[in-house]
Amino acid sequence: MKIVAKNKLWKYLFWLGPFLITAGLTVGLVSESWGLIPLAFIITGIVISGLGIIWQSYQTNWWKRRSTQAGTNALVATLAVLAILGLINFLGTRYHLRADLTETQLFTLAPQSRELVRVLPQPVKVWVFDINQNRQDRELLDNYQRQSSKFKYEYIDPQTRPGLAEKFGVKDYGEVYLESGDKRQLVQTVNENERLSEIRLTSRLQQLTSSTTAKVYLLQGHGERQLSPGKDAISQAVQGLGDKSFTTSPLNLGETSKVPQDAAVVIVAGPKRGLFEGEVKALQEYLNRGGNLLLMIDPNTDPKLNSLLQEWGVRLDNRLAVDVSSESVVGLGPAAPLVTEYGQHPITKDFGNGNSFYPIARPLEITSVPGVQATPLLRTKPYPNSWAESDLQSEKLEFNADKDLKGPLTLGVALTRKQTPKSASTPQPAPTPSPLPSPTTQSKTSPTPPPASPAPSASPAPSASPAPTPSSQTATESRLVVLGNSDFATDGLFQQQLNGDVFLNSVTWLSQQDQQPLSIRPKEPKNRRITLTTTQGNLLILSSLLVLPLIGFAIAVIIWWKRR
Repeated sequence: MKIVAKNKLWKYLFWLGPFLITAGLTVGLVSESWGLIPLAFIITGIVISGLGIIWQSYQTNWWKRRSTQAGTNALVATLAVLAILGLINFLGTRYHLRADLTETQLFTLAPQSRELVRVLPQPVKVWVFDINQNRQDRELLDNYQRQSSKFKYEYIDPQTRPGLAEKFGVKDYGEVYLESGDKRQLVQTVNENERLSEIRLTSRLQQLTSSTTAKVYLLQGHGERQLSPGKDAISQAVQGLGDKSFTTSPLNLGETSKVPQDAAVVIVAGPKRGLFEGEVKALQEYLNRGGNLLLMIDPNTDPKLNSLLQEWGVRLDNRLAVDVSSESVVGLGPAAPLVTEYGQHPITKDFGNGNSFYPIARPLEITSVPGVQATPLLRTKPYPNSWAESDLQSEKLEFNADKDLKGPLTLGVALTRKQTPKSASTPQPAPTPSPLPSPTTQSKTSPTPPPASPAPSASPAPSASPAPTPSSQTATESRLVVLGNSDFATDGLFQQQLNGDVFLNSVTWLSQQDQQPLSIRPKEPKNRRITLTTTQGNLLILSSLLVLPLIGFAIAVIIWWKRR
């Protein structure tokens, strides 16, 4: 009897183990401090519980019982399932698999944003001074943070941290700032009606991390597109250049007679009057010293640039590009060609089959010139959908086989030409006794090539020049982009489809800043709201609350009558 009572005493004593474990966990969780007391409770409880299990199995052969084996198997299976679930959660936290099924890839960063964040030269942090953490904004910031460990963000309540708010100059809730090193920049102010924009965040991020600022000059004085907001202006395009870290300034060659030395790109946007001969020579000299030029020439204009374009193998066709298939799509008539085919070039490499349109455009003819590499950028649809119309006064556009040109037509072309230093112009021993003329002289003295169709030109043959000396191996490259339209970059049309991307990517490529991403800009969500008139609203209410229920009731009565 004494042995049995002693065994029961030990049995009840071992229940102290789970009690001490529970007490230790409770103390630690409540106090949020795992000090000596909770750890002592937990360790003591584990030791007592372990001794109790060993003593119980010794007294009763507990491990040999069928119930013990079944319980052990169930415990092991449960622990295995928990371990598998834990491993799955761990892998899910470390590796993300996401699928964006929205039409415009609304929840996926654009290629420009991804590439920019992945190559961040130094850590960048986004500060959001707001009390409420909007789910949509956090999702966008999380997408940025997944691309690089150098990108961080934090929400701050200006009331609880007034010193930090004063440091950034916060004036209102919802202000979003970018910080990189000692640089700080306001991105935007978010509120219930305006959420954080990927376009603005990427643009400000590029400005903040860019180490250089390229200077872009826009030619004025010949009826070009005005730079400030107004009718047919390109103020949105100028603003877009500013967002990509370009500095823009007007340029009047009639006053300076020479392109400034700091010009990364010169833009000639839709001149209505011809340039003076001295201005054309200034542009030629700029290209000869490794400059970069963007020409956007509209139909029914003569900018007097034929001598410059001839050196590069480009001729402006005086006919009008017509696309009868775009009338129902664009809504601007057949004189606004819709382009979905692009050349293999850094400017258009990410466009795919995207849309861009060019109201009132002229085709371009490209011929091969030694030393010049040409790549067509914009191609219209083949005939009979598009052609070059010669009768611009006709009220009805019809193809005339004698005067018109069948499509596809080239509306834009990108050209490059290698430039050699002046030291390389010294003649080397060669069969010809005189020095080799410069590329400009070659183009002027060579016979004019016969007109060609706007089909893509083949790669030009290498120029027959003497072997370069070691000093001439540091050759630079001049670039030229010619577009047969400037309307596509005007306010209102600039933000439509890929029009703005064609302009901005052309300037970025011309600036020869190859480290800048040349991809499609981030897209804003489309407005999917349906606007109904009062009549349409009443009809919708009547049909949903009366007509449809009556139809269902009538069908039910018919089925009941047939089965009766």
